[in-house]
Amino acid sequence: MLTEQRRREILEVLKRDGRALSGELARLWDVSEDTIRRDMRDMAAAGLLIRVHGGALPVAAPLPDFSTRQRLATEEKRRLAAACVRLINPGQTVFLDGGTTTAEIARQIPHDMTLTVVTHAPTIAAEFEQHQQIEVILIGGRIFKHSMVAVGPTALSAIERLRPDLFFLGATAAHPADGLSTGDFEEAAIKRRIVERSVASYCPLTAEKLGAVSPFGIVPLSEVTGLIVGAETPEEVLAGYRAAGAEMIPA
Repeated sequence: MLTEQRRREILEVLKRDGRALSGELARLWDVSEDTIRRDMRDMAAAGLLIRVHGGALPVAAPLPDFSTRQRLATEEKRRLAAACVRLINPGQTVFLDGGTTTAEIARQIPHDMTLTVVTHAPTIAAEFEQHQQIEVILIGGRIFKHSMVAVGPTALSAIERLRPDLFFLGATAAHPADGLSTGDFEEAAIKRRIVERSVASYCPLTAEKLGAVSPFGIVPLSEVTGLIVGAETPEEVLAGYRAAGAEMIPA
Protein backbone atom coordinates (compact mmCIF):
# COMPACT_ATOMS: atom_id res chain seq x y z
CA MET A 1 0.00 0.00 0.00
CA LEU A 2 1.41 3.38 -1.01
CA THR A 3 1.99 6.11 1.55
CA GLU A 4 -0.80 8.40 0.34
CA GLN A 5 -3.24 5.51 0.19
CA ARG A 6 -2.35 4.50 3.77
CA ARG A 7 -2.91 8.02 5.00
CA ARG A 8 -6.28 8.27 3.27
CA GLU A 9 -7.24 4.99 4.90
CA ILE A 10 -6.14 6.25 8.32
CA LEU A 11 -8.50 9.22 7.93
CA GLU A 12 -11.30 6.85 6.91
CA VAL A 13 -10.69 4.72 10.01
CA LEU A 14 -10.81 7.85 12.21
CA LYS A 15 -14.05 8.94 10.59
CA ARG A 16 -15.63 5.52 10.98
CA ASP A 17 -14.32 4.40 14.39
CA GLY A 18 -13.35 7.61 16.17
CA ARG A 19 -9.77 6.38 16.72
CA ALA A 20 -6.98 4.54 14.89
CA LEU A 21 -4.61 2.12 16.63
CA SER A 22 -1.15 1.92 15.09
CA GLY A 23 -0.53 -1.73 16.03
CA GLU A 24 -3.89 -2.86 14.69
CA LEU A 25 -3.41 -1.03 11.37
CA ALA A 26 0.14 -2.38 11.01
CA ARG A 27 -1.14 -5.95 11.28
CA LEU A 28 -4.10 -5.28 9.00
CA TRP A 29 -1.97 -3.71 6.25
CA ASP A 30 1.12 -5.92 6.78
CA VAL A 31 3.52 -3.02 7.40
CA SER A 32 5.69 -2.14 10.38
CA GLU A 33 4.19 -0.25 13.30
CA ASP A 34 6.98 2.32 12.87
CA THR A 35 5.61 3.03 9.38
CA ILE A 36 2.13 3.72 10.77
CA ARG A 37 3.58 5.87 13.55
CA ARG A 38 5.55 7.88 10.99
CA ASP A 39 2.38 8.38 8.93
CA MET A 40 0.50 9.57 12.00
CA ARG A 41 3.35 11.88 13.06
CA ASP A 42 3.39 13.55 9.65
CA MET A 43 -0.42 13.78 9.55
CA ALA A 44 -0.47 15.33 13.03
CA ALA A 45 2.08 17.93 11.92
CA ALA A 46 -0.27 18.77 9.03
CA GLY A 47 -3.20 19.16 11.44
CA LEU A 48 -5.07 16.12 10.11
CA LEU A 49 -5.25 14.16 13.37
CA ILE A 50 -4.15 14.17 17.01
CA ARG A 51 -1.51 11.65 18.07
CA VAL A 52 -2.07 9.79 21.34
CA HIS A 53 -0.34 6.83 22.97
CA GLY A 54 -0.92 3.81 20.72
CA GLY A 55 -2.46 5.62 17.78
CA ALA A 56 -4.44 8.70 16.78
CA LEU A 57 -7.73 10.52 17.32
CA PRO A 58 -9.72 12.78 14.98
CA VAL A 59 -9.37 16.53 15.16
CA ALA A 60 -12.42 18.54 16.17
CA ALA A 61 -13.64 20.77 13.37
CA PRO A 62 -12.58 24.43 13.84
CA LEU A 63 -15.38 26.71 15.00
CA PRO A 64 -16.35 29.94 13.26
CA ASP A 65 -16.05 33.17 15.25
CA PHE A 66 -18.49 33.84 18.10
CA SER A 67 -20.72 36.35 16.28
CA THR A 68 -21.20 33.89 13.41
CA ARG A 69 -21.95 30.98 15.77
CA GLN A 70 -24.44 33.14 17.67
CA ARG A 71 -26.59 33.41 14.54
CA LEU A 72 -26.65 29.66 14.03
CA ALA A 73 -29.25 28.60 16.61
CA THR A 74 -30.33 25.24 15.21
CA GLU A 75 -33.27 23.06 16.13
CA GLU A 76 -30.78 20.62 17.64
CA LYS A 77 -29.44 23.31 19.98
CA ARG A 78 -32.96 24.31 20.95
CA ARG A 79 -33.75 20.71 21.90
CA LEU A 80 -30.54 20.39 23.91
CA ALA A 81 -31.30 23.65 25.72
CA ALA A 82 -34.84 22.53 26.55
CA ALA A 83 -33.47 19.32 28.11
CA CYS A 84 -31.07 21.43 30.20
CA VAL A 85 -33.82 23.74 31.41
CA ARG A 86 -35.82 20.72 32.61
CA LEU A 87 -32.97 19.95 35.02
CA ILE A 88 -33.22 23.35 36.74
CA ASN A 89 -35.27 23.84 39.91
CA PRO A 90 -36.42 27.23 41.24
CA GLY A 91 -34.13 28.74 43.87
CA GLN A 92 -30.96 27.10 42.59
CA THR A 93 -27.66 28.73 41.73
CA VAL A 94 -26.85 27.89 38.11
CA PHE A 95 -23.53 28.57 36.39
CA LEU A 96 -23.86 29.05 32.63
CA ASP A 97 -20.74 28.68 30.50
CA GLY A 98 -20.26 30.74 27.36
CA GLY A 99 -21.42 29.47 23.99
CA THR A 100 -24.38 29.39 21.66
CA THR A 101 -26.12 26.40 23.28
CA THR A 102 -25.87 27.94 26.74
CA ALA A 103 -27.24 31.19 25.28
CA GLU A 104 -30.22 29.16 24.12
CA ILE A 105 -30.59 27.76 27.65
CA ALA A 106 -30.72 31.33 28.96
CA ARG A 107 -33.44 32.22 26.45
CA GLN A 108 -35.57 29.24 27.45
CA ILE A 109 -35.46 29.76 31.23
CA PRO A 110 -38.96 30.96 32.23
CA HIS A 111 -39.17 34.65 33.09
CA ASP A 112 -41.03 33.89 36.34
CA MET A 113 -38.48 31.35 37.65
CA THR A 114 -36.52 32.52 40.70
CA LEU A 115 -32.83 31.72 40.24
CA THR A 116 -29.32 32.97 40.78
CA VAL A 117 -27.38 32.72 37.51
CA VAL A 118 -23.60 32.97 37.55
CA THR A 119 -21.62 33.34 34.32
CA HIS A 120 -18.25 34.51 33.09
CA ALA A 121 -19.76 35.40 29.70
CA PRO A 122 -21.09 38.97 29.33
CA THR A 123 -23.21 37.89 26.35
CA ILE A 124 -24.96 35.29 28.54
CA ALA A 125 -25.52 37.82 31.35
CA ALA A 126 -27.20 40.17 28.87
CA GLU A 127 -29.79 37.49 28.01
CA PHE A 128 -31.37 38.03 31.45
CA GLU A 129 -32.13 41.74 31.08
CA GLN A 130 -35.89 41.13 31.21
CA HIS A 131 -35.85 38.34 33.85
CA GLN A 132 -36.96 40.20 36.96
CA GLN A 133 -36.80 37.09 39.20
CA ILE A 134 -33.24 36.14 38.27
CA GLU A 135 -30.22 37.55 40.05
CA VAL A 136 -27.19 37.62 37.74
CA ILE A 137 -23.59 37.43 38.96
CA LEU A 138 -21.02 38.21 36.27
CA ILE A 139 -17.47 36.89 36.77
CA GLY A 140 -14.81 39.28 35.47
CA GLY A 141 -11.34 38.87 34.01
CA ARG A 142 -9.57 38.99 30.67
CA ILE A 143 -12.06 38.33 27.87
CA PHE A 144 -11.17 35.46 25.54
CA LYS A 145 -12.87 36.90 22.47
CA HIS A 146 -13.35 33.69 20.50
CA SER A 147 -15.82 32.46 23.13
CA MET A 148 -16.56 35.81 24.81
CA VAL A 149 -15.78 34.49 28.30
CA ALA A 150 -13.57 35.79 31.13
CA VAL A 151 -10.41 33.79 31.79
CA GLY A 152 -7.26 34.19 33.88
CA PRO A 153 -6.47 34.53 37.60
CA THR A 154 -9.19 37.10 38.35
CA ALA A 155 -11.90 34.78 37.05
CA LEU A 156 -10.41 31.76 38.84
CA SER A 157 -10.23 33.64 42.13
CA ALA A 158 -13.96 34.47 41.97
CA ILE A 159 -14.88 30.91 40.99
CA GLU A 160 -13.04 29.57 44.07
CA ARG A 161 -15.66 31.31 46.24
CA LEU A 162 -18.67 29.72 44.49
CA ARG A 163 -20.58 26.49 44.99
CA PRO A 164 -23.16 26.30 42.15
CA ASP A 165 -25.93 23.72 42.24
CA LEU A 166 -25.68 23.21 38.47
CA PHE A 167 -23.08 23.97 35.83
CA PHE A 168 -23.95 23.81 32.14
CA LEU A 169 -20.59 23.28 30.49
CA GLY A 170 -19.66 24.09 26.91
CA ALA A 171 -17.08 21.92 25.12
CA THR A 172 -15.90 21.77 21.53
CA ALA A 173 -15.33 18.00 21.55
CA ALA A 174 -16.23 14.86 23.51
CA HIS A 175 -14.50 11.50 23.14
CA PRO A 176 -15.06 8.29 25.17
CA ALA A 177 -11.34 7.86 25.87
CA ASP A 178 -10.18 11.49 26.03
CA GLY A 179 -13.18 13.13 27.68
CA LEU A 180 -14.30 16.70 27.15
CA SER A 181 -11.94 19.18 25.51
CA THR A 182 -11.75 22.67 24.07
CA GLY A 183 -9.46 24.82 21.95
CA ASP A 184 -7.85 27.15 24.50
CA PHE A 185 -5.61 26.29 27.46
CA GLU A 186 -6.87 29.01 29.84
CA GLU A 187 -10.51 28.41 28.93
CA ALA A 188 -10.08 24.70 29.65
CA ALA A 189 -8.64 25.51 33.10
CA ILE A 190 -11.61 27.75 33.95
CA LYS A 191 -14.14 25.12 32.85
CA ARG A 192 -12.31 22.43 34.83
CA ARG A 193 -12.42 24.45 38.04
CA ILE A 194 -16.12 25.24 37.67
CA VAL A 195 -16.83 21.51 37.29
CA GLU A 196 -14.84 20.86 40.48
CA ARG A 197 -16.75 23.55 42.39
CA SER A 198 -20.25 22.58 41.18
CA VAL A 199 -22.58 20.07 42.79
CA ALA A 200 -23.69 18.78 39.36
CA SER A 201 -22.36 19.45 35.85
CA TYR A 202 -24.02 18.75 32.51
CA CYS A 203 -22.59 19.19 29.02
CA PRO A 204 -24.95 19.59 26.03
CA LEU A 205 -23.32 18.28 22.85
CA THR A 206 -24.30 18.69 19.22
CA ALA A 207 -23.64 15.71 16.95
CA GLU A 208 -20.46 17.03 15.31
CA LYS A 209 -18.70 17.24 18.69
CA LEU A 210 -19.06 13.51 19.41
CA GLY A 211 -16.03 11.34 18.73
CA ALA A 212 -13.70 14.32 18.32
CA VAL A 213 -10.84 15.75 20.38
CA SER A 214 -9.69 19.36 20.81
CA PRO A 215 -6.17 20.29 21.95
CA PHE A 216 -6.87 21.02 25.63
CA GLY A 217 -8.59 18.61 27.97
CA ILE A 218 -11.25 19.77 30.42
CA VAL A 219 -12.25 16.67 32.42
CA PRO A 220 -12.78 12.94 31.88
CA LEU A 221 -16.38 11.95 31.15
CA SER A 222 -16.73 10.34 34.58
CA GLU A 223 -16.30 13.74 36.25
CA VAL A 224 -19.48 15.29 34.84
CA THR A 225 -22.97 14.33 35.96
CA GLY A 226 -24.31 13.82 32.45
CA LEU A 227 -23.99 14.48 28.74
CA ILE A 228 -27.03 15.78 26.88
CA VAL A 229 -27.22 14.61 23.27
CA GLY A 230 -29.78 14.40 20.50
CA ALA A 231 -32.32 11.61 20.88
CA GLU A 232 -31.39 10.42 17.38
CA THR A 233 -27.80 9.59 18.41
CA PRO A 234 -27.16 5.92 17.48
CA GLU A 235 -26.98 3.45 20.37
CA GLU A 236 -23.58 2.19 19.20
CA VAL A 237 -22.24 5.73 19.68
CA LEU A 238 -23.81 6.11 23.11
CA ALA A 239 -22.38 2.77 24.31
CA GLY A 240 -18.78 4.02 24.23
CA TYR A 241 -19.65 7.03 26.37
CA ARG A 242 -21.60 4.95 28.86
CA ALA A 243 -18.65 2.55 29.13
CA ALA A 244 -16.49 5.55 30.03
CA GLY A 245 -18.78 6.37 32.94
CA ALA A 246 -21.03 9.03 31.40
CA GLU A 247 -24.78 9.27 31.90
CA MET A 248 -26.36 10.01 28.51
CA ILE A 249 -29.49 12.16 28.55
CA PRO A 250 -31.48 12.27 25.27
CA ALA A 251 -32.95 15.56 24.07
